[in-house]
Amino acid sequence: MKEKFMKEALKQAQKAYEQLEVPVGAVIVKDGKIIARAYNQKEQKQDTTNHAEILAIKKASKKLNSWRLLDCDMYVTLEPCSMCTGALIQSRIRKVYIGALDEKTGACGSVLNLSEDYEFNHKLEIETGILKDECEELLKKFFKELRNLKKKR
Repeated sequence: MKEKFMKEALKQAQKAYEQLEVPVGAVIVKDGKIIARAYNQKEQKQDTTNHAEILAIKKASKKLNSWRLLDCDMYVTLEPCSMCTGALIQSRIRKVYIGALDEKTGACGSVLNLSEDYEFNHKLEIETGILKDECEELLKKFFKELRNLKKKR
């Protein structure tokens, strides 16, 4: 089941990739059903907060008519940054399933662990490595192509 939902997050990441956005995708699941899907749109919208996780949280909140996403889980292709991890904690997401870790800005265990190292009123459960190879490969391919584009300019 975890792989099924991460594949859906990867489909969202592919949409970002096709729009020259960092290919990160996220889905939010409640009661075994996807209630929100999103992908990075930071470049497209010129808004630094338009990360896949934030956009998915907004969609899920609208669908449930609540900012509290209790009993919801997120599947995200790349480890959330500190901004997104803070939003996940604030939204009361139950568990975050992560594909690839982010050794530069990850805030769910790589660079820091906001979900465990601080005494917030809500703790996130974290599980990493879901379709890790597929998630990493899409990111590597994107950045390799981006470097090649910059060299040509």
